[in-house]
Amino acid sequence: MLLIYVQKVTPRVSYTFKHVCKRILGIEVDLTSKIETFIAHDGPKFSYGKQPLSKELYFQSVDLLFEHGLNDLDIHVSDWDETKCFFEVKHEDSALPYDIFAATFYLLTRYEEYLPHVKDAMGRFPATESLAYANGFLQDPVVDIWALKFKKNLIEKYPSLEFQKKNLAIIPIISVSETFAYKHKGFLRSIGGGIRDLWRLKIDELTNRIKVILGLKKDPFDTFDFIVNLQKNRKRKCKVLFGLGDYSNYEKNIGYNNPRHRIIIKHISDYIEVGLKVSYHAINDLLTLTKEKQRIEGVLNRRLKYAICSFFKIKLPEAYRNFIELEIDEDYSMGYSRYSGFRAGTCSPFMFYDLDYEVQTPLKIHSFCFANLGYREGFESETSARNEIISYVEKIKKVDGVFIPVFSNILFGELYGQLFWKSIFEFIWNLDDE
Repeated sequence: MLLIYVQKVTPRVSYTFKHVCKRILGIEVDLTSKIETFIAHDGPKFSYGKQPLSKELYFQSVDLLFEHGLNDLDIHVSDWDETKCFFEVKHEDSALPYDIFAATFYLLTRYEEYLPHVKDAMGRFPATESLAYANGFLQDPVVDIWALKFKKNLIEKYPSLEFQKKNLAIIPIISVSETFAYKHKGFLRSIGGGIRDLWRLKIDELTNRIKVILGLKKDPFDTFDFIVNLQKNRKRKCKVLFGLGDYSNYEKNIGYNNPRHRIIIKHISDYIEVGLKVSYHAINDLLTLTKEKQRIEGVLNRRLKYAICSFFKIKLPEAYRNFIELEIDEDYSMGYSRYSGFRAGTCSPFMFYDLDYEVQTPLKIHSFCFANLGYREGFESETSARNEIISYVEKIKKVDGVFIPVFSNILFGELYGQLFWKSIFEFIWNLDDE
């Protein structure tokens, strides 16, 4: 066990050190504010604060982990070896030149998303407003990189210290906004769609629509056999998250109680873990979210554990508080739709910390770094997409993190032309987790 001395054990201190030490590095940690306890401890230990106690391993702190509420922080990002960091410290005895623990807390809690900022057209926090984007480290899992630098300090001081072994993990996510493109849409929607195709002179699309409705061709969005067959051939922790919201400008799926819809969801849940794609209107509306949760649980006949927000719209802290209220265990929304990278600066799962209440919650957040729901620009070829994915996998493998790509089921069909996404997904599926 690793003992840490701090002048005051605050919820922020406890949250941050337990995440860095236990969740990332795999070592048990304890905190104390009693000097006598720290001095008497014979095992590995260090202090964290404004000044060292004596000649112990010491990391200088800034004020962030000992504050309450939100403050307007003056942040300067600097180059540090092959990465970047902020919250520089000046004490000559500090083992690191930055307070990586305060910087970690700032990124994990999404501190900047609580502060005033310009929202995009859908009311989201845009990547371009983030500290990571502005300073060129959005594409790097800096929290995990900093943790390895910290680990190096520990090993130099305590060579016999043992850390739990971790390996690269890969968890592909399928977000299902529309289970079918043409089938089971009902008479009025099918007629309306056909008239729209004709008006826009999309004759090929109209022909495909008619063939699918008549049962002469498979629906292009029904790509679930492809996903299930991959799962049968090689077990992987994939998750398929279905949208069951009411029809609206943002939600176009068929009815949750449609028999064919329920059959598809049940079939997939026999092989792959299934969760909920929370509708746009349910993200911050507890009653609507409760209704959608009851729908998916009614289909699965088991408790909902996994969720993702439509369009990755997370309004903090309300959206996550609603998840906690309904006992949803894990969220997969932490990322950006138009930009690849690490929204929370990490490729390791972490617990949501509510900055308003100053408390760690039971909701586990999984940060994805690559997403394509069918409208991503910049991937004109399979090579460009594959190279970007390989780049992220290599970065994450160096820190033994978790690679989470998010895709839509519609990418694996023929409707939108870029058929190479099917082979990209197969490529990801067959990557080694070691």
